[in-house]
Amino acid sequence: MHSFLILGATGGIGSETARRLRTAGHADYLMARNQERLANLGAELDSPWQVVDARSVKAVSDAARHAAGILGGVDGIVSCVGSLLLKPAHHTSLEEWHEAIAANLTSAFAAVRAAYETMRSSGGSVVLLSSAAARIGLSHHEAVAAAKAGVIGLTKSAAASYASRRIRFNAIAPGLVQTSLTASIWKNPKSFETSRSMHAAGRLGEPKDVASLIHWLMQPENDWVTGQVFGVDGGLATLRSSRS
Repeated sequence: MHSFLILGATGGIGSETARRLRTAGHADYLMARNQERLANLGAELDSPWQVVDARSVKAVSDAARHAAGILGGVDGIVSCVGSLLLKPAHHTSLEEWHEAIAANLTSAFAAVRAAYETMRSSGGSVVLLSSAAARIGLSHHEAVAAAKAGVIGLTKSAAASYASRRIRFNAIAPGLVQTSLTASIWKNPKSFETSRSMHAAGRLGEPKDVASLIHWLMQPENDWVTGQVFGVDGGLATLRSSRS
């Protein structure tokens, strides 16, 4: 059995990841901002949980050290924290910009710091979430795309910095995944069809599509995989398909 910390555990991808890891017999320590949803998920999975604002590097570090004490160590950290802002730059306020950076990039940096503090002697695996929007130009994604591109740079640099500590860092760049965060897009029939048509696979993503890869990356037997960015995006960032 291994022990994993999950930041953003109550979101669609975070909760699916937590369920997969628990089903495989591992221990989860759940972190998110919404106490009610955390408590419900913790009860469902019989997992300890803690309310944590992942935009605070100190709060994440403190919580990770506390979790390590409870679990007897940490074998991996998954950061599923993020936000969605669909505005062009000239309509994005500085407050919105700072919030996008904090939610999507500072939270990932906090996970990197926490990984060093809890796994520098034992090694482990860290998975951060980027976005297909960081790999392809999509209109009205400036703030989120910039933050998620930062996650890619952070992942690669951290993988190099901590390779000697046997801490692996990988990123996943999903396309549009149907979660509560993206509901304003996929619940609208017109925007749903527009978004679906941009994915060569012909459908939008589901949390399980991303969680299954996270699960794989967390396993110690895959310890030769580090510094990678995986596009789990139905082809959004790389393919253009004409349907017959």
